[in-house]
Amino acid sequence: MLKCVTLKEEQIHDISKQLEITEKTINVLRKDLSKTKEYTSQIQSQITKDFCCMKEYIERQEKNTLMFIDQEQSAAQQKIAQTIHQLCVEKNKLIDIKAQMEKGLGSDEMEWQNSNLLERGEGSPSTMHKFTIDEKFNVVRSAVGDLKRKLEILLLEEYPQQLPPAQSPDLHQETSVCSSSSESAARSPEPSISRQFSWWADNVTFDLTTAYDRLAITAQNRKVMVSSNPTYYEPSLRRFCISQVLCSQGFSTGCHYWEVITKDSDGWAVGVAHGTIGRRDRLGRTEHSWCVEWVGPQKQLSAWHKNQETLLRNDKPSKVGVFLELQKTVSFYAITDREMLLHTFEINTSNPLYPAFWLYSLDKNGSLTINHINRK
Repeated sequence: MLKCVTLKEEQIHDISKQLEITEKTINVLRKDLSKTKEYTSQIQSQITKDFCCMKEYIERQEKNTLMFIDQEQSAAQQKIAQTIHQLCVEKNKLIDIKAQMEKGLGSDEMEWQNSNLLERGEGSPSTMHKFTIDEKFNVVRSAVGDLKRKLEILLLEEYPQQLPPAQSPDLHQETSVCSSSSESAARSPEPSISRQFSWWADNVTFDLTTAYDRLAITAQNRKVMVSSNPTYYEPSLRRFCISQVLCSQGFSTGCHYWEVITKDSDGWAVGVAHGTIGRRDRLGRTEHSWCVEWVGPQKQLSAWHKNQETLLRNDKPSKVGVFLELQKTVSFYAITDREMLLHTFEINTSNPLYPAFWLYSLDKNGSLTINHINRK
């Protein structure tokens, strides 16, 4: 009986100890919870201050830029007004000279006035200076667009893990959609291309060994979209570290043509590149890559090669055709009911070239799709 009492006392003592430890743990966790809330609040406050500073800086730069544009416009208008005034004065002088000549002014005096007028460079509207502000404004617009692009690229490609995930498309749902689309395509004729390029048409597909892990490839490797979550791919030394992907098919000789549907993305580049392009090299920024690109605050279409931009005065194409003539040229076309040439690069390389793509879009389901085509 005494032994049983002793055992119970030991059990009660153990339970008491456990209760004491549990209570201490609860108190510690409560303190940690309080500290976590306080720390989170401090971080949120700091982030808010940082973004406020950035917004204030951007707003200040916007104000200064707009002020600069206003000043340049005023200066240009003032110069033009001065030129108009000078021309009006010369016009009146010419009218006077003409009137004097018609009245039979002495030839000696007329010759002196005409020679004096010519010596001063007067009497001809061709001497008027042409004042233009296009170049200055283009520099400003290009700088602002470049800054916007760099911010977008930095956020998407350099710090994707630190950003809150955007709502991503359901890949299972995407697969089912693609399956139904494939069934529909089987019931209807496949899209075809014009006779101009039909002889050289190639059906290319995305290469999974090169795709950046934030790019999801679907639809029989013919559709690519930005994913907010990493996609699992087999390890590959050829995989890009930025939002790019090549096609599996490379070309060394002859002529080749393919089409890309671009209407579903607000940030993309379509081009060609050596298979040895650096894993961090942006398309069109190297000697051995060429592209047309649609991105930036002005939604400007441009062509890129060797990090040199050529602005194209075209609207966003909903479909881009690429015609590659090895060791000669690569040409880009906007495809509607007809082909409209966007830009042509001269190329001179013996290395195989691959269809290449850069993609940026935070829009849901923003994507590029390779147009599956039949030769006519």
